[in-house]
Amino acid sequence: MRWLAKFIYFKLMGWKIVGNSNFSKDTIKKSVIIAAPHTSWHDFYIGILLRKIADVKTNFVGKKELFAWPFGYYFKAVGGRSLDRTSGQNKVEAIAKLFKEADEFRLTLAPEGTRKKVDNWKTGFYYIAKAANVPIIMFTLDFKNKQNKISEPFYPTDNIEADFKVIKAFFEGVEGKVKAYS
Repeated sequence: MRWLAKFIYFKLMGWKIVGNSNFSKDTIKKSVIIAAPHTSWHDFYIGILLRKIADVKTNFVGKKELFAWPFGYYFKAVGGRSLDRTSGQNKVEAIAKLFKEADEFRLTLAPEGTRKKVDNWKTGFYYIAKAANVPIIMFTLDFKNKQNKISEPFYPTDNIEADFKVIKAFFEGVEGKVKAYS
């Protein structure tokens, strides 16, 4: 199936991978991968194709309702883990616990927290990486240039303002599928 993913991604869609294309089969078994800008449902299959091409297992979390029949089996098979999103839950700690329970866990999140236009990113991904003591890998969904740029692992410090400047700079000039949201 890897050849099919490559054919679709590179030949049919005309996309390319830029940067750290070996984002970690052997070296980084645990990380928080942030994908931006997240403007469309098309981002999901781009990510699925890319992880097949790179031959790297990635995960995502979703509300527990997504994991019910009929789609639950598929979401689990592609790396999904359910998350109880009822109020009063410490979601950062719950997700950090998923890292501790697994030998390999690369959590992919959209820092915007939605597909709509936002002025400020959510900070959960940052605090999850800190709580789980794992690096952040940045990943662009650049529909303008038809490319996914992948960063080297970035280890958050205790200076969130400085760290966010570095992180946001990586995504400068990137356009999502829906340009008004980028």
